[in-house]
Amino acid sequence: MTGAALAVVLGAAGLVAVTAPAAYAATPSDEVAKLPISSFGAMVVDDAHERVYVTDGRMSGSGASSVLVYNFEGQRVGTLATDQPASGMALSADGATLHVSQSNRILAFDTATQTRTSAAGTPYDATCGREVAVAGGKTWFTETPYSGSSYCDRPENVALLYGVSGTTSVNTGWNSEGRLKLESGPGAPDRLVMGQAGAGSAANAFVTTFDASGDTLVRGPQRRFADAEGKGALDLKDIAQSADGKRIAVADAAYGTRLLDAADLADAPVGYQPLPAGAKASAVAFSGDGKYVARGAAAAGSTSDLLIQPADPTDGATPIEFAFDGELDGSRVVPRGLDWSKDGSRLFAVTSDGVYGHWLHVIKPPAAQYDSRFTGTLSTTPAKPVVGEPLGIRGKLELDGPAPAEPVKVEAVRKDSDGTTEVAPAKVAADGGFTVLDVPDRLGEATYTLRFLGDVTHRPAEDVTLTVDVAKAATAIELTAPAEATRAGGVEITGKLTGQGRALPAGSALKVTRTDRFGTTGELTSASVAADGTFRIKDLPNKRGRTVYAVSYEGDDLHSGSSAEATVRVIS
Repeated sequence: MTGAALAVVLGAAGLVAVTAPAAYAATPSDEVAKLPISSFGAMVVDDAHERVYVTDGRMSGSGASSVLVYNFEGQRVGTLATDQPASGMALSADGATLHVSQSNRILAFDTATQTRTSAAGTPYDATCGREVAVAGGKTWFTETPYSGSSYCDRPENVALLYGVSGTTSVNTGWNSEGRLKLESGPGAPDRLVMGQAGAGSAANAFVTTFDASGDTLVRGPQRRFADAEGKGALDLKDIAQSADGKRIAVADAAYGTRLLDAADLADAPVGYQPLPAGAKASAVAFSGDGKYVARGAAAAGSTSDLLIQPADPTDGATPIEFAFDGELDGSRVVPRGLDWSKDGSRLFAVTSDGVYGHWLHVIKPPAAQYDSRFTGTLSTTPAKPVVGEPLGIRGKLELDGPAPAEPVKVEAVRKDSDGTTEVAPAKVAADGGFTVLDVPDRLGEATYTLRFLGDVTHRPAEDVTLTVDVAKAATAIELTAPAEATRAGGVEITGKLTGQGRALPAGSALKVTRTDRFGTTGELTSASVAADGTFRIKDLPNKRGRTVYAVSYEGDDLHSGSSAEATVRVIS
């Protein structure tokens, strides 16, 4: 998370400002589509036809598959059929052709008619997936000549670079180990950027460029990143070229976002600020209008998974930050999972839950963001929390700038002896008030952390915490006894045991004592409580005069004890 950790107590209620969450969650104004895929291959944005193409990058199995097609509102509008699983994709410079890699061919589709127009054979029928890029008016693709997904990421694998000529593939002669990633861009249409990935933690991976304007590739500058001690090696997840072609950004999971000078691959004079602590870079993309850069990451909890900021690193504007942390949003940006519309009005992001779920987000970056903050002190209702009873935590959230289009929510988690539990979020009223509702189920100390992750126009607020001591639930005994009785007729007392919180267990035993007018106390047979809490006591007193019956409940793990007395005058 960004920002310094704070520990400032604001009043007796225990409101404490802690490390600020560095991101805001996706909101209803962001379109989100659940993708019917269990893995991710590639995403391509077609501005001319306002379509987004997605492949699942499946690296095992065979048989017919498809490219998923979405519109700019995140609605699925079609598919492009492939004969085998599809992985990499690239759009031609004029946007008229979509090149798609399936396991045994490079297919071409007309983007206007959505029909297949040609297919170029590949040297291997591979299941490891391919990267595809278009540079210098030609199509290029990577090749890992292994079948079977268990071999795909072996660091000693041979990785090859091929070009497409008509309906055949041509080996460029450039080889590597592990895997290769390719990138091209409109800012430098004749430049192909290639980076080494998946070559093992001990390898000193490279990034290099090629001039693709001629018949053969001409290699330009290259760079490796480890120092003399082997530290700092590249862990490549994504590559992007700036809109003007002067900069190359690299998503390096071991370092963050590297910004390089395209001319020599040296570090740019000014780089981007570090990603939030704990976030590992996974994706990077420049908007086509040159204004923005988006940086994706894999991060836990409310730590940022996505930052959107000016492409110029010298611009001091605060990044717009997103946290994806939910069953309906995913929890991280996948490698190579970012792309922009050409005018920069939309960012498309693919997120994953780290298992099988994937989502497509259509994000419209706002022109500005405003601050938010929790104010005052938190209070609870009731003042003394009780296990098993509803607890309301009341507070206030201030939002600068325009009011949100829809009510925002405050999220909360409870940490107690049983671990950390998510609490249902609370809507914030127009005046900023909110009440988080919970039912604590453990005795002792419980700490609630409240957070506002922001919305499209508001930055996140600093988290606040409230620590409470959860007590046992109270119980009470009610007795109904006669004012007078006889020794012969006996005494009958009825009663009821009630309690807050969770239901009292049926069959609980109540202790019953009798004290006569001489002060002699004796214990009677215990009374058993029925399911509805009622009980009955019968006694044959042996002394006349004032007699006191005392009934007590010793309590249980979740309930405190209680007692009650009834006085009966024994007249004969």
